[in-house]
This record gives sequence, structure tokens and C-alpha cells, in this order.
Amino acid sequence: MEKNATKSTTIRHLLRALRSRNYRLFIAGQGISLVGTWMQLVAMSWLVYRLTGSAMLLGVVGFASQIPTIFISPVAGVLADRWKRHHLLLVTQSLALLQAASLALIVLSGTVQVWQIILLSLILGVVNAFDIPIRQSFVVEMVEHREDLSNAIALNSSLVNGARLIGPAIAGILVASVGEGICFVLNAISYLAVIVALASMRLPAAPPRPHPRRHILHELSDGFRYAYTFAPIRSILLLLALISLMGMPYSVLVPVFAKDILHGNAHTFGFLMTAAGSGALLGTLHLASRHSVLGLDRLIVLATIFFAVGIATFALSSNFTLSLAALAVAGFGAMTLVASCNTVLQTILEEDKRGRVMSFFTMAFIGVAPFGSLGAGSMAEILGPRNTLLLGSIGCLVGAAVFTRHLPQIREKIRPIYLRMGIIQEVATGMATATEQPPLPGDDGGQEGRLETRGKDVY
Repeated sequence: MEKNATKSTTIRHLLRALRSRNYRLFIAGQGISLVGTWMQLVAMSWLVYRLTGSAMLLGVVGFASQIPTIFISPVAGVLADRWKRHHLLLVTQSLALLQAASLALIVLSGTVQVWQIILLSLILGVVNAFDIPIRQSFVVEMVEHREDLSNAIALNSSLVNGARLIGPAIAGILVASVGEGICFVLNAISYLAVIVALASMRLPAAPPRPHPRRHILHELSDGFRYAYTFAPIRSILLLLALISLMGMPYSVLVPVFAKDILHGNAHTFGFLMTAAGSGALLGTLHLASRHSVLGLDRLIVLATIFFAVGIATFALSSNFTLSLAALAVAGFGAMTLVASCNTVLQTILEEDKRGRVMSFFTMAFIGVAPFGSLGAGSMAEILGPRNTLLLGSIGCLVGAAVFTRHLPQIREKIRPIYLRMGIIQEVATGMATATEQPPLPGDDGGQEGRLETRGKDVY
């Protein structure tokens, strides 16, 4: 009985953000849609490589799908701070449905050409450049209890990676048996789930937002100044940009490893992507089980190291089993890093600048990626895929070292925010209880002094 009660409590804690109705709807619809998204990603990569046999063109397609982010996301961030994010998401999801349907039509008709895939990838990139920062900012509105925010972010990342386990595996089977077109059809249908979920939400009436009097460029400038001058935000965004440029493009080269190095087929590619997804899922489940945001700065460093070691091992491997294990480690590191950065940012942001800073987050993580994809594809043609990934892993390790050097400054800037929110106070009291040492009697300065002396432990 006691074990069952403990297990039930653990599960409730792991899923605590689901007590918010709107977030439950979002998770249900998004879960279905994300499976379709991963199916399309795998099918498109395999289709391009099957048609061309070119690692460079794989990079070009990745570049086209991501380059709009770096130019459009800042505008999307301003819109997210001005207009109803709920309505904006209904528009972006509907446009993504139309893109998937168009891709399905040209593939099933047998008239598909690489330039069409590049064009449709560019269109989807424009849609995602608006969708992602708006969706990131919308999480706060769906979660009724602010203390559930970090859990909601981790659960959303878990959902992405749960779909990453299922989608590539299904895509690998379908591509090998009936071709790529059916994957695009199913993705188009899957968007209906999230559209219905968004339409079913009951959101509280938001206070009227004053019509912005300043030009959009002034608001962008304010957001950039806030992000750049605040060391924790600046350090996180720069680390993400480096990882996105040098490490994340490994996924562009996975079809090359699957076919040319491991001598496999679409099934092999699907299993490799699923392995990365399984590691990423474990990482986000670990984050979802955490009780506090404290300690995430150290976790960001460790996750970066895990990611670098994973892709380096994958680069050197010619064994299928070892390659699966290496990608699982890389996936664990990558998603733990991204979700931890997201959680810290969402916790410390000023509300009136949330949309703009999350657009910079999108730029750093996704907007820089097309340059990495294009560079990885080009370098793979010259240096080979193995050396390309090894160079990327070295760059990630350098980023981890630089971030570690700035940790004292990051902690100093975050500390007042955590104190104001009661995060440090709560943990310090918990430590006193756990060690059976109550706070020192007398004035309040006793406990404050303990916080100062344990500074490194509470971050």
C-alpha cells in the first residue's frame, strides 16, 4: 500500500502540469501532430538523398527550412508580446497543414523535383519562424499554476522526443514499403489534432494591451538590449547558438552514415533517429522529475559534454549497435541542454519581454542551424562526414568550457531573481529540515548568512 502511494505521488509530481486543462488539450493535440512532423522530417531527408545522393543538397534543404528563423523570429517575438498568441498559433498551424498537403501532392503525383522540396522547406521555415517563439511564449498562458512552468516545459520536450521515438520508426517502415508520399499525407492530417485542441481551449480574458505607440524596431531594440546586457540570458543564447552551429547539424549527415558507412537503408536511418530520440526522451523525463530549477546551470555544462562525446563516438563508429548507443547519448545531452536553457530563461524573464527573448532563443537554436547544416553538408563533401562531426564535437566542448568560466557571474545575476521568487529560500529551508538543523534563532540574518555560505550549492 505504501509503495503504491509513493508511486502514485511520484507520477502526479512528474505530470503535475497536466492539472491545467488547457495544457492537457495542448499536449494531446501536439503529441499527435509531432509524430507526423518527425515522419515528414525523416521521409524528406531520405527522399532528397535518394533523388540526389548529395550530402550538400541535404544541407541545402536543412538551410532552406531554417534560414527564415534568423530574420523573421524577432518580428514574431514582438507580435507575441502585442497580440493574442492563441489566435496566432491557429493561423501558423493551419499554414503548416497546407505545406504538408502540398508536399504530399507533388510526391504522390510522381512529379517531385529537388527545387520543389527546397521551396516548400523554405515556406515551412517561414511558418515555423512565427510559430515557434509564439508557441514557447504561449506555454505560460496555458499553465494555471506558475510553479508548474518548469514541469510544463520539460513535459513538452518529453512529448517532442516521445514523438521522435515513434515518428522515425513509422517513417522508416512506410518509406521502405510504400514510399515517402504517405508520410507527408499523415503529417498533414496530424495538424488537425493540434488545431482542434487550440480551438477547444478556454482561456481567461486577458487584460487589454495598449496599442503599441512605438515602432517595431524600437521594441526589437529594447528586447535585444535587455537580452544582451543581462549576463545569464546572453550566456545561454550564445552557448545555444554555438551548439546549433557546430553540433546539431549532425542530424543532417545521419542519412549519409546510415547508407554509406553502416551500409543500411531507410530502416537503418529510422532506427538511428529513434535512438537519438530515446536518449532525448530520457533527458526530458529527468528534467520533468526535478523539484526545482536550482542546479540547472551545472546541468547545462554536463549536457553539453554528453552531447559532444555522443556525436564524436558516432563519428568514429562503424558498428550499428555502437552508433545507436552514441546517438542515444547525444540525444540525451542535446535535449537536456535545450530544455534546461529554456527552463532557466522562462523562469527569469520579465513578462513584458517574454515573446521577444523567446524569439532570440529560437534564433539561437534554430536560426543559426541553417548555417550549420549548409556548412556540415559542404564540409562532408570535402573532409568526409566523420571529420565534420569530430570538428563539431570539439567546438561544443570549447563552448562548455567558456560557459563554465562565466558561471560565477551568471549565478550572481540570477540570485536576486530567485530570492524574489522564493526559490532559494524554499530550498534553503528544505536543507535545514533534511539535516535536522533548524534555522538559527534570533534575527532573520541567520538564514540569509547560510544562503551566502551555501551559494554554490543552491544554484
